[in-house]
Amino acid sequence: MEIRPILEKMIKMEASDLHLKVGLPPILRINGRLAPLNMEPLTVDDLRKIAASLMTKENQQKFVAKKEADFAVGIPGLARFRVNVYIQRGSIAIAMRTIPHIIRSIEELNLPPILKDLAMSPRGLILATGTTGSGKSTTLAAMIEHINQNTAKHIITVEDPIEYLFRDKKSIISQREVGTDTLSFASSLRYILRQDPDVIMIGEIRDVETMDIALKAADTGHLVLSTLHTLNAAETINRIISFYPPYQQQHVRVLLAATLVGVISLRLLPLKDGKGRIPATEILVSTPTIREYLLDEVKTLKIPQAITEGDQYGMHSFDQCIMRYYKQGLIDYETAITNATNPDEFKMRLKGIESTSDAGWTEI
Repeated sequence: MEIRPILEKMIKMEASDLHLKVGLPPILRINGRLAPLNMEPLTVDDLRKIAASLMTKENQQKFVAKKEADFAVGIPGLARFRVNVYIQRGSIAIAMRTIPHIIRSIEELNLPPILKDLAMSPRGLILATGTTGSGKSTTLAAMIEHINQNTAKHIITVEDPIEYLFRDKKSIISQREVGTDTLSFASSLRYILRQDPDVIMIGEIRDVETMDIALKAADTGHLVLSTLHTLNAAETINRIISFYPPYQQQHVRVLLAATLVGVISLRLLPLKDGKGRIPATEILVSTPTIREYLLDEVKTLKIPQAITEGDQYGMHSFDQCIMRYYKQGLIDYETAITNATNPDEFKMRLKGIESTSDAGWTEI
């Protein structure tokens, strides 16, 4: 079996992911839902040949040693794909995600305009957060491209694997892939400040060492962008602090208050008409109030309320964003309730019942 015809169908049907598993036909994820293709079930031999066609010798060696391999591959004339080859129940399985050749702008992605302002920050830490497949990498790519088009900077990315390919415009962009161009995130970041960067993009913060270097780079006058697998801004703050032992946590709070520029949390929601998805966002922007709350463990609990009331700074909560989409007729009731952070309060607001603070909800 050839992989290219399957990938052509994947692109034509605008699927985000492809799953290949022994005993099943190829399965696409379209608008968040799995849909099998009308093809014969894949055999062990099919998967073995497809995996071999996608992997380099280095990837094959890594796969044999670790029983899984994560890499990106470009198919000429088609698209670029992020690939994970793994073993399940003794047989090879493959998951592939589409990475478009064209980097879409912040407007085209229906992301809030405040992201342009955050991207143009001279220094500090910006985090994109959300579950797998929520659009974190796409969002950071749009922000980096905005920098690339508007200012002359040296941007260095450290990724595992490299996803979006950037072309130098006003900025110069150096892209480094873990395993190919550098040994690890940590080893790359130890030397990155000697490479004269203005902007550093770290594909993912996975451990305390990477987090530590990201905070220090932001504190020394660089703009640092990265991702975390957290659900919202408040959880992101708690996750960062929890990376560190108790005796260091107050120091980290001081560092966060000094360096954090913003947190962009994402959830992809299916549109009511079934023709795609739209990103629901929660935006935290570092304001004097937010910085004050970051310094105090008790006041940190007030951050969600500050986000809700911070419309003048470009902030909003998930529930405010989802309410706006629902009232605009973009999403249905079930989608709104399922994805709301506080479903019970969301239902009350739909019924016109006021609860907690109403600041920030007036226009909605």
